[in-house]
Amino acid sequence: MTGPTTEHVHLERRGAVAVLTFDRPAVKNAFTLEMMDACARLVRDVDADPEIGALVVTGAGDSFCSGIELGALAAVENHPVAHKRMLIDHVHQVLHALEACETPVIAAINGAAVGAGLDMALACDLRIAALTARASEGYIRVGLVPGDGGCYLLPPLVGLGRALELLMTGRFVDAEEAERIGMVNRVVDADELMPVALELAARLAALPTTQLGMIKRAARSSARMDLRTHLDLMSSHLGVAMATPEVQDLLGRSRPA
Repeated sequence: MTGPTTEHVHLERRGAVAVLTFDRPAVKNAFTLEMMDACARLVRDVDADPEIGALVVTGAGDSFCSGIELGALAAVENHPVAHKRMLIDHVHQVLHALEACETPVIAAINGAAVGAGLDMALACDLRIAALTARASEGYIRVGLVPGDGGCYLLPPLVGLGRALELLMTGRFVDAEEAERIGMVNRVVDADELMPVALELAARLAALPTTQLGMIKRAARSSARMDLRTHLDLMSSHLGVAMATPEVQDLLGRSRPA
């Protein structure tokens, strides 16, 4: 079943799994501001739909996303406040939507992921890359700085030293290196990418959504907490999880008669 669709960003339903596709293959799926707005809206729609248990994000053609189209940046008034407002009002909304999303999100990286395109993948929960994929925090090569969360998202995955190298040089990382350094979870042949991503998404969609959301929030916030605070949070989460109908049914079946 096909879900809400906007120009250049499509959302398709496949059972309990949704697939969000960037669809501007002629320009390697470069983002426009309208695409960013659509992505944020569709991620929120997916998270609000109780019938969707997982989301896969990918690109059409042979690229994942080549970042924000420079023409979209050039159209913004050349004033520091205008540039800042553009990021806050459009670009950052996608990251906020992904951070708040309790539905598991898998990036299926089918080709080049550059700049904001790579940051979009880094903001997802899990990343599966095709052997043909390449990734770069390429902002510095056009005189920019990562405005879409790269400096925040990359270090926890690959370590501070390696992240600084990639952020400051903008060099490309191939799929095998990306897996070795922890940027992606798994690398597969290109023709296996979507089947593997969809199979993983279906497995996650079959699990308790509330508990998955708790795990996501706890893992993402752990770096900003001391152990005592983290364990206090987890005791609250576990208390709620224990009270859910599915866990009570399981406990009921386990209790002696």
